[in-house]
Amino acid sequence: MLALVTPDSTPLKSSTWLTTGLKIILFLCWLCTLLALSRPQWVGDPVPLPTSGRDLLLAVDISPSMRQRDMRIGGQIVNRLVAVKSVVGEFVAQREGDRLGLILFGEQAYLQTPLTFDRKTLQTLLYEAQLGFAGSNGTAIGDAIGLAVKRLQDRSENHRVVILLTDGANNSGALEPIKAAQLASRAKVKIYTIGVGARGASGLDEQTLSEVAKITGGQFFRARNPAELDAIYQELNRLEPVDQEAETIRPTISLYHWPLSVAFILSLLIAVVRQFGRTYV
Repeated sequence: MLALVTPDSTPLKSSTWLTTGLKIILFLCWLCTLLALSRPQWVGDPVPLPTSGRDLLLAVDISPSMRQRDMRIGGQIVNRLVAVKSVVGEFVAQREGDRLGLILFGEQAYLQTPLTFDRKTLQTLLYEAQLGFAGSNGTAIGDAIGLAVKRLQDRSENHRVVILLTDGANNSGALEPIKAAQLASRAKVKIYTIGVGARGASGLDEQTLSEVAKITGGQFFRARNPAELDAIYQELNRLEPVDQEAETIRPTISLYHWPLSVAFILSLLIAVVRQFGRTYV
């Protein structure tokens, strides 16, 4: 007996397999997408944080006057901001055990980095700061101090420190530096002020910076070159740490990119299967 075979029986069988395979791949792609949207995380064991240190905010002037090229590093003349980044970056690297934060100010003041033990990230954000990011028509020293006080006032007393670095005078913002210093004093925030610029630099209000430091129990420094600036930060680096309450954190690693990557690969596979189906079915 002869079996009757239709000419297109093989394509029909192939089409059935392709349809089934496509449905399976679509289901897996949908499943991986849902898993990625749930944002899975790996949570590690508790890690103790340092039990001594300070809450220290760095307030750095990035107003246009900081582009003045009167600093020398490695035989090259650089602007004030480049010199500040170089020295302050090294200072940050040495502050193990301290919570560090970064405030940038020009015409306005804003918090670039909240208090954190992540010194590497803070360094990166400091190095990425550019002149004019905070406005180009003034220097809001008082507002920078006020913002620092606001960020520190909820922290434990006796180890709230601000290091404010500028090459100018307050000529912008809503808060006068002396008034801001009085608020800082009441909040037990100690402010160290640093005036940057070569000898005879115009625009630097040394008197106000000195008064701000005096009111809060800090100290005023004058940095005429990177060597002096480095010496100042070495002095500040010797600030005695203060005992803090024991805390722990659990490190977490986001894992959503793995199922998302699988979903992307499956979506490409779907496109290939559909193209294969159009070609051979």
